[in-house]
Amino acid sequence: MGSEDPAAVPNCVFCAIVSGSRPAHFVLDRERCVAFLDSRPLFPGHVLLVPRKHVATLVDLGVEDIGPFMQGAQALCAAIERGLGAEGTFVAVNNRVSQSVPHLHMHVVPRSRGDGLRGFFWPRKVYASDLEAASFAERIRAALR
Repeated sequence: MGSEDPAAVPNCVFCAIVSGSRPAHFVLDRERCVAFLDSRPLFPGHVLLVPRKHVATLVDLGVEDIGPFMQGAQALCAAIERGLGAEGTFVAVNNRVSQSVPHLHMHVVPRSRGDGLRGFFWPRKVYASDLEAASFAERIRAALR
């Protein structure tokens, strides 16, 4: 966070978050990727994992970044279960179709049996307050330690 990437794309929301020029609740900060809370989560604790370098899709991610990106995803899945008491996680990447921001991002969503998540049309929610969002971010960060 806060490290300017010369390959950043102007007007890319996620590049702005990675550079620190747009606020986010970060839960993971690694050399090649970062993760932060989705501002419109399916469930509280829903995070987005993004590569620091701007690439549009998973196909565009360089081979040198795939391992670190997937290691970040694996760590987040475990942290969300430990930190939030989730029974599991839903992990998804949209490539172009349904990709709301054209910067590769992986959704890692806490799940529990009977949570009501079905199909591909899920209602989005907002955090009740910045304090609530900060609380979820801290719980995930703590579980990553």
